[in-house]
This record gives sequence, structure tokens and C-alpha cells, in this order.
Amino acid sequence: MGRTGRGQGISWRRLGWGGAVALLLLPLVAMQVTGEVDWTLSDFVAAGVLLGGAGLLLELALRRTSGPAERAATGLALATGLLLAWVNGAVGLIGSEGNPANLLYGGVLAVGLLGALAARLRPRGMARAMVATALAQVLVPLVALGGGLGVTGPVSVGDVLMGTGLFAGLWLLSAWLFGAAARPGAAA
Repeated sequence: MGRTGRGQGISWRRLGWGGAVALLLLPLVAMQVTGEVDWTLSDFVAAGVLLGGAGLLLELALRRTSGPAERAATGLALATGLLLAWVNGAVGLIGSEGNPANLLYGGVLAVGLLGALAARLRPRGMARAMVATALAQVLVPLVALGGGLGVTGPVSVGDVLMGTGLFAGLWLLSAWLFGAAARPGAAA
């Protein structure tokens, strides 16, 4: 039984790290069954660094959070950043992963990270940081398409806009949760 801080029950920490290991094992198992999945050692290392880094950041951040809304906002922000990095690295969001426009998404992650540092992880500031991150998410395809970097591969402009809306929505949901945590009387 894991320690949860509330008595006996599920250990969220073990569940999270176990889930990360399971995610890393999925492509390994899939490679045994189908030729469609073909990961190299560097793919596994990159995925391990992404999952491990996100897990460590989550552990550190959750130690500083006080209520369920803030914890949910923190988890959602980190999961969105992880998903953005993973999808962008694997297949690219603006065309194929080789399209240089996809490098602009590093700026979205930088806005989120710098905003979190400027906010000192406090809920009110984090809400603002997540709104800024959502705006950066929306700006990337506008800058890329306006700058002539264009959509490449099997992805359409509609796909890019739909992905942008999904990620921006996740950042904004995190902002809303941080805002809820910052309100007077929020559960501590």
C-alpha cells in the first residue's frame, strides 16, 4: 500500500510512474506485433526524458500546491506541455516533423515555463501564464503560415487549426482552474 497522505489507499505517485513506464513499454510491445511501429534507441531515450522530466516537474510542483483545483491545473498544464512536445516531435503539428515551422512550438513551451517562473507558481500568476501560453499556441500557426513556412505533408490547414484549438483550449482550461484556485475561499 502506498502512502497517500490521507490514510490507506491508492498511491498516485506509484500509479503515475507506473503509467509512464507502461507508456514506454507500449511501443516496445507494438514493435513485436507489427512493422508499423519502428522505434530506435534514441526514440526511447527521448520519450523517457520527456516522461521523466514531466513526472519530476509534476512531483515538484504538486509539493507547492494546496487545493484540488490548483493540483488539477498543474497536472493539466504539464500534461499539455508533454503532449505538445511529444506530438510535435513525433509527427509535427504543421506538416511533417521535419517542417522548420514546428520549431516555433518550443516558444510556446518557453512562454509557459517563463510565465510559471515569473508567477512563482502562484495560482493567480499561473492563470495569466497559461493564458499567455494559449495565445502563443495560437500565434505559432499564424506566424508560420503568414511567414510562408506553410503546411507540408499529409496535414491540411484545417488539421493545423483544429490542433491549435485543442492545445489552446487545454491551456485555457488550466488557466481557468488556476483562476479558481486563486479565488478567495478556494479549498486549501
